Amino acid sequence: MLAFSGSFPATVYAMRGLDPFLVSIGRAVLALVVAVGFLLIARAPLLPPRRDLWSYVVIAVGVVFGFPVFSGLALHGGASASHSAVVIGLLPAATAVFAVLRAGERPRIVFWIASALGALSITVFTLARGGGHVTPADLLLVLALVSAAVGYTEGARLTRTTPGWRVVSYALVVAAPLTVPITVWLAMTTEVTLDGESVSGLLYVGLVSMYLGFIPWYAGLAQGGIARAGQTQLAQPLLTLAWAWLLLSEPFDPWMIVAAAAVLICVAATQRSRAR
Repeated sequence: MLAFSGSFPATVYAMRGLDPFLVSIGRAVLALVVAVGFLLIARAPLLPPRRDLWSYVVIAVGVVFGFPVFSGLALHGGASASHSAVVIGLLPAATAVFAVLRAGERPRIVFWIASALGALSITVFTLARGGGHVTPADLLLVLALVSAAVGYTEGARLTRTTPGWRVVSYALVVAAPLTVPITVWLAMTTEVTLDGESVSGLLYVGLVSMYLGFIPWYAGLAQGGIARAGQTQLAQPLLTLAWAWLLLSEPFDPWMIVAAAAVLICVAATQRSRAR
């Protein structure tokens, strides 16, 4: 959770010198290098089991492509890191919903009421910030939210039988036939300005957000369960707000705190209702 909380500010840093698509796709290539290294050191197969291939495709679509691309475009399109953090704050509830659908569970009505209230809180927040309209950046953030929820859910399911580091490693390997050539092409055809901010931002989202952060995250989901372990992510929006204020000098908007707190309460209710 702490590792993921810095993703939006780091993405903003990276895009100050790099194309948003290059940042979104290139981060997976950086993570791929580390993933292959880990697999070689562990003498593990470089390809996932064939029986789980489609699950890894789903994870790749969700967290290797979907979330980085949609959230990166939202930030590039004008959404602040603070605003994005509040919208993405509904991620634990969304993950729980997909876990319910994937596992066939039947949670109590409290779960669905809390999820609806969380979604309503985000809708009111985005409409208020957009002058009564949902902006294209908000739609992109919703797509990022759904993508991450799908990837988290499928990854958590596989981590019950496979170590988390191998799950994220195999997702990166499965995505490599697309991420590597796309990254090379973007690096050759877009303007690249390498300075301290862009390099540090890219390294963070590539090594921490795209790989290292997933190791304890998937392990926690496997050991504690999606519902209980997901509660640790409740503080992520507030941490991202703090990072955005500290690193990007974004204004400290009290209404963002109110919206983030409302989402936190709703998501906490969904998690508690599933954990019982």
